[in-house]
Amino acid sequence: MPALTRADLATVFVPSSDGGEQIGIEVETAALEPATGHAVRYEGEHGLCALLARILANEGGEPHLERGNLVGVTLPSRASVSLENGGAVEYSSAPAASLHDAVQATSRALTYLAEAAGYFDIALVPGANYPFTSLDDVNWVPNARGELMRQHFVDFGRPSRHGLAVLALTLSTQATFDYTTAADLVEKFRAQAVVSTVAAALFVNSPLEAGRLCGALSRRMQYWSAIDTARTRINPITLAESFSVEGFIEWALTVPMIYRKRPDGSAEAVGRPFAQIMEEGFADGSEPDLRDWMAHLSQIYSDVRLRQTLEVRAVDGPPWQAFYAVPAFWTGLTYHRQARLAALEMLGGASLGDHLRALDDIAVRGLDATFAGQPVSALADALVELSAGGLQARIGAGLEPPSVASYLDPLREIAESKVTFAQRTIHAWNGSLAGSPERYIKSFRI
Repeated sequence: MPALTRADLATVFVPSSDGGEQIGIEVETAALEPATGHAVRYEGEHGLCALLARILANEGGEPHLERGNLVGVTLPSRASVSLENGGAVEYSSAPAASLHDAVQATSRALTYLAEAAGYFDIALVPGANYPFTSLDDVNWVPNARGELMRQHFVDFGRPSRHGLAVLALTLSTQATFDYTTAADLVEKFRAQAVVSTVAAALFVNSPLEAGRLCGALSRRMQYWSAIDTARTRINPITLAESFSVEGFIEWALTVPMIYRKRPDGSAEAVGRPFAQIMEEGFADGSEPDLRDWMAHLSQIYSDVRLRQTLEVRAVDGPPWQAFYAVPAFWTGLTYHRQARLAALEMLGGASLGDHLRALDDIAVRGLDATFAGQPVSALADALVELSAGGLQARIGAGLEPPSVASYLDPLREIAESKVTFAQRTIHAWNGSLAGSPERYIKSFRI
């Protein structure tokens, strides 16, 4: 097999020939016992494996097996249901041509998944973290990569002190977007990157940790602040006006690969920069190929992740009733050039330090935080309006029905009231929920 070259690596980022701009949605949900809030185990008659097996039997599709364990299903629709390391159930939609279609398909699928989970007395609760589970109580899913990832973050030491919490306890709602040319990739990637920090303030939604208020509005963001700084949060090279795909490749080559998947569904630790792997090969003497490169790119967990699509990952997952606000916000900003250029103009001058300081501030204070000396609340207001303008442009062009404008209503309410999802949860926890996991789950489950 010919050696992998840098030119080969770049082929991953060549846009598809159809030139379309599709939208995908991913929603991670905590799988909980309704009465106690305890995390559901993988094993057993009422476990997560049984849930996946029922979905596979009822819907068909392709099972995903790792070391003989069922850890996911690709459905006939090309959507998928999979298990995260700590037991979260993730639904990933098939790409859709419109925001409306992506949201409607995701809503139907999540409703079905919740009904299937209810058969096993499992509640699916979206959001940003497991609210009633501590690290000592985590039920790790027996997938191929889990032990290797846990060991990686442990070996990393104090800079990765929250690595296990990120793997086990965090949730999010994410969206994926296409790029049509190399220049389009650069522009969209940079716009999403500079927006991601302020966007996080609109969605803070994880004030509970192990059944108690944690003193922050986003414990998830605090977890992500200490996991592996070379591959998480803001990717510094995306902040430069000189950013290019070639520059991204050179940077990604310097990042150590954590694990390599084997054809039999197992995995092996690697721990060397991908550039070194290209020069020396793997420990068994084999050479890396494009599948390894794609796996490596998936082990970069930045707030915007570049692979064959752009994946926005910065924000806490909102409550079930507002999950659509995530793809709506990003669609309006990403797929309307005037909106993304305005966002770049507004936020593109901030430094890496500005972003990191703001992320730490936002995790505690949400919209009351500051970013590069400016109130986050004012910047968030402006971004919501830019996104709304982008959605209206899509409506005007016949790409969306008028109803998608309402998908931003949860964010408009937050921007106007300055009361975030997390602050509403705190108020309810101290009031109508009376500190009860059962009441919490009844209120927030799908």
